[in-house]
Amino acid sequence: MSREKLAFIKRDWILYVMFLPALIYFSLFHIVPLIGMKLAFQDYRIIGDNVWVGLKHFRVLFDSPAFFTVLKNTIIISTMKIIFVFPIPIILSLLINEIRHASYRKYVQSVVYLPHFLSWVVIAGIWISLLNPVDGGVNIIRNVFQLPSLDYMTSKDQIRWVLVFSEMWRSAGWDSIIYLAAIMKISPSLYEAAKMDGASGLQQMRYITLPEMKSTVITVFILNLGFFMNAGFDQVFNFMNDSVISVVDILDTYVYRIGILNGQYAYATAASLFKGAIGVVLIFGTHFLAKRMTGKGVW
Repeated sequence: MSREKLAFIKRDWILYVMFLPALIYFSLFHIVPLIGMKLAFQDYRIIGDNVWVGLKHFRVLFDSPAFFTVLKNTIIISTMKIIFVFPIPIILSLLINEIRHASYRKYVQSVVYLPHFLSWVVIAGIWISLLNPVDGGVNIIRNVFQLPSLDYMTSKDQIRWVLVFSEMWRSAGWDSIIYLAAIMKISPSLYEAAKMDGASGLQQMRYITLPEMKSTVITVFILNLGFFMNAGFDQVFNFMNDSVISVVDILDTYVYRIGILNGQYAYATAASLFKGAIGVVLIFGTHFLAKRMTGKGVW
């Protein structure tokens, strides 16, 4: 390491110390486990060495109708979240930015950030109570308008929308922070010049705020696509029941069931490796596409 780099590290050593816990976390739980991915190409043995079988588990995986069912569910749920959930934090950040009263603005931010700090166990309990077909708040409102009660949690037509709206409620406020930070970086002189030219608040948002946020939006979108195949294990696991498992069973719950519950570790590792590979392809593909179309990407 050069003397200049050592001097740079010595000068900002406190920043490296602050970064250390995150580095340790990702190393232990995201990098070191990659060593175990070789199990996807082996037959697991409790006693003795594992046997190398090449692509055997991937062939079994792609020949399984159950795998393609959970793959379809994963794609559908993730696509719905990208389309309906991703824009909400952007819209929310724009609305919060328009609040001029400082104390009221802080209150609104605290309220919309709060759901992020709740676990999916708690959130599932709240939504199950809210959507209860007998005395849930949603069905009480429906009954007021002479509409029949619906059992959202056991309806195959409704359960995916429950996942979308509960994800929206939980993450919109917290995800809006990064967009608010991007808005804060915009030079006030741009708005002052626009006001002098007679631009309305909506025009300032359209021609100044949104274009200045473009690079942040593209970066977050690309990173979100990298997690496209996740679809939210914690959420689905807590909302899933026997009545709707056929439409909400995703790759992560499938891997959990065949790996942890059924003990098919090698087969589950192959499914997980497939999911990870798709995520990497999506990140690189979206990055290069965005780079070609807008000149901006993740790196």
